[in-house]
Amino acid sequence: MMPTLLVATWSDGLFTVIGETAHQELAGRSIRGLAPDGQGAAIAIVDRRSLCRRTPDGKWHTLANSWVDLSCCVAAKGIIYVGTDDARVLRMAAGGELEPLPGFDGTPGREKWYAGTVLIDGRQLGPPLGIRSMSAACNGAVLFANVHVGGIPRSIDGGVTWQSTIDIDTDVHEVCSHATRPNIVIAAAGVGLCISRDGGSTWVVERQGLHATHCSAAAFVGDDMLVSAATDQFAAQGAIYRRSLDRDGPLLPVGGGFPRWSDGVIDTGNIAVHDLTVAAADGAGNLYWSEDCARTWSCRSVNLPYPSGLFIY
Repeated sequence: MMPTLLVATWSDGLFTVIGETAHQELAGRSIRGLAPDGQGAAIAIVDRRSLCRRTPDGKWHTLANSWVDLSCCVAAKGIIYVGTDDARVLRMAAGGELEPLPGFDGTPGREKWYAGTVLIDGRQLGPPLGIRSMSAACNGAVLFANVHVGGIPRSIDGGVTWQSTIDIDTDVHEVCSHATRPNIVIAAAGVGLCISRDGGSTWVVERQGLHATHCSAAAFVGDDMLVSAATDQFAAQGAIYRRSLDRDGPLLPVGGGFPRWSDGVIDTGNIAVHDLTVAAADGAGNLYWSEDCARTWSCRSVNLPYPSGLFIY
């Protein structure tokens, strides 16, 4: 069966892409935070306040509504955790309510977190302090919440308590856990690609081979790491690099038909992997597709609305 790619957008719904055919769903609505629900479906945040599930046959169901703006979500051991735009973590209770996790508010060093804004042409731009991405170890034993800007707090007790794990000034943009190796975690950050081999307890930063260190998206394809890099979040071009987890050496551009330079930044959530299939979308809405673990690529679609994330069934 041909894989189905979901392309979420910030303001114009979601596009399902199968082969050369694209179909729009929830037109005019904001979709973000695409993630697997652990049961074969996708979960996402619709219009900032609703946590929803999309089944593989295209049916949408509201799981919970929120009183605060939501930003991302992750499922672990049958429980859905949700990050918010004001840097909180919620958990979906058995009755369908979203309940705050007070332990996250007590993360050591929280008082030093700050919004990741920049001054451009006299205007402050950038997102507020919030949870930018979340991930969970493949065995569900460890949760990771990427705070922008506040590092990567982790929990080893289902979200009851949290510990800080990386310097907040690494400016992390996406955290990603390996699909089969629970101790392996990577993070795309403003200082390069961060790698942990002990479940997030310690990190090293890799920069060798990158044309610039501002990394926005990260993913695993097998035991290779993929990371996008650009000069800054507003750069006119970017690139995707790869390297084996188990060999030293520089990160190398992916090649194989993927352009040396993407049209704009490949941002958080915009590299997706499922088995051998890999998809990536750049800031101009160009969609690239690989069916052989990112060795060769083709361009499937152009000029989609600005994407907020990808998901492959």
